[in-house]
This record gives sequence, structure tokens and C-alpha cells, in this order.
Amino acid sequence: MQIRVYYEDTDAGGVVYHANYLKYCERARSEAFYEKGLSPVLAEGHFVARKLMADYIVSAKLGDMLEVQNTLVSMKGASFVVKQQIYKESIKIFELEVVLAYISFDGKPKKLDAKVKEMLVSLF
Repeated sequence: MQIRVYYEDTDAGGVVYHANYLKYCERARSEAFYEKGLSPVLAEGHFVARKLMADYIVSAKLGDMLEVQNTLVSMKGASFVVKQQIYKESIKIFELEVVLAYISFDGKPKKLDAKVKEMLVSLF
């Protein structure tokens, strides 16, 4: 997914504010669903971030075009791991590994059934 850096994304020096990299990754994960005509909110639950590990490698700046790439790393009973990398041209500038838990609408962990696992493999 491509994202342009706008003025609202930056600090006073024109450098992307650190929290916005997380927003870019969230948008890219959601967009993976929307591109396939799906929603990240499923009939029986939705996904929440449980754990993050972020590596800020090089700063993006006002006007840059960024590419966010998603890769499914692993799946467990009620969670899965996605690695997301942000590139400026061919240079990796940010990497995120996020554990996403599947929960019911009342907030309880929910098992990833075969249908949901198949969908996740097709998305990432």
C-alpha cells in the first residue's frame, strides 16, 4: 500500500512523528481486507494488537511516498503475527512485528477457526 507523507504527519522539522508509522501499518493491514471486499471486523469478532516490536531505521519526511508491505509470519490458536515493512523507494525505513489477537465482541479470546486462518493466509 502506498502512503504519501503529509504535513499533518510530521513534527516541526518536517520529519514523520514516530506514532504515525504505527498508523501507516494499521491502515495497510486494514486495506488488505478492504482490497478483497472484506472487513477487519468479522461476524464473530475482530482483531486487536497485543504486542508490538518496532524498529525505526531511517526517518521519512514531508512529501515522501512510502510503501507498506505486510507478511504473515505465524498463526497460533487465537492470534497471528504480521511483519510490516515500510520502504521509501527501495530503502527499508521502518519494520514492525505485531501480534494480533482475535477476540469476540465481549473482549474474550476467540479461536482462529480454519475459515479465518484461510482468509488470513490469502490476505497476508
